[in-house]
Amino acid sequence: MAHPDTTATAGEPTRWAVFAAVVLIILGSLDFFWGLAGILDDQNLIVGGEGAIIVDLTAWGWASLIVGAIQVLVGIGLLAAEGWARWAAVFFAALAAVGQIGIVTAFPIWSLIVILLAVLVIYNLTARWEEA
Repeated sequence: MAHPDTTATAGEPTRWAVFAAVVLIILGSLDFFWGLAGILDDQNLIVGGEGAIIVDLTAWGWASLIVGAIQVLVGIGLLAAEGWARWAAVFFAALAAVGQIGIVTAFPIWSLIVILLAVLVIYNLTARWEEA
């Protein structure tokens, strides 16, 4: 039985890299818009819970917005099969996961979802990486 070729030609990302790039772009977009919400109206950002571990939701909003924008750019770099994008994606996915600890008390389910998406990106870019 023939096995499908899972490697890509030169200059083309593998299927796992494309998957990780799409998830990273989604994660970056979500971080960007949550950060925008924190900047524009931090009083209405928390609808329940006990509040955030961090003191200033506006500062968290700026950090989340910047990291989210970088994640989207790195995801686009992964889609373009740029060499620097792999480790940048791992770094910014880890940063996003750690950043969720600051708001886990205010948004426990949201934080869990973002952490799981970040871990999925890290796994696909480390354990499943195939050289083009």
